[in-house]
Amino acid sequence: MREYTEKKETCGTICLKYLLFIFNFFFWLAGGAVMAVGIWTLAEKSDYISLLSSSTYSATAYILVVAGVVVMVTGILGCCATFKERRNLLRVYFILLLCIFLLEIIAGILAYVYYQQLSIELKQNLKNTMTRKYRQAGEESVTSAVDKLQQEFKCCGSNNYTDWADSLWIRSQEASGRKVPDSCCKTITDLCGRRDHPSNIYKEVKSKRPSEPPVTNYVKEVGRK
Repeated sequence: MREYTEKKETCGTICLKYLLFIFNFFFWLAGGAVMAVGIWTLAEKSDYISLLSSSTYSATAYILVVAGVVVMVTGILGCCATFKERRNLLRVYFILLLCIFLLEIIAGILAYVYYQQLSIELKQNLKNTMTRKYRQAGEESVTSAVDKLQQEFKCCGSNNYTDWADSLWIRSQEASGRKVPDSCCKTITDLCGRRDHPSNIYKEVKSKRPSEPPVTNYVKEVGRK
């Protein structure tokens, strides 16, 4: 009877080890995915981040990378602790899991509380950047990012095409009578921005929520991943 009990406990322990290993493997994959999103954001979408005046948003991409690394290290630590059955490693592993869980709760609460404020700030920052820095000396990166943003998202301005009425460049003689940049046009040709008819330019953002600027929609897509 005693031998059967010991064998049963041994089988249960083995099953538990493999379950923990599988859990940590998927945990490690999740960390890799988060890190990949952060690296992809820095590599492919850095132009859009440069449109925002606050450095808080650019820091978010670096936080994703760091968070992904921490999760991956935690997953590896969990696998080692499971198979080697070292109590010290298990304690460190569960402490890290608890910290990650608490940070996720805090991040979720902050995102819920400050979502509306963030959306308003994004709109205002994007509009100020477009109207004050577009086509200005030393702001070539901003100009390129704005043109790329409007063409990729098929939009014109932060909220709509009327935002360009406040642009320093549009008001100057360098605009050559343009009402919006040529990148607002559905088919880009030289000086096509002189005509702001709906058949010629993108007047509204084509998204599920037109009231939100393209950068807000992009931030949401990254968050879902």
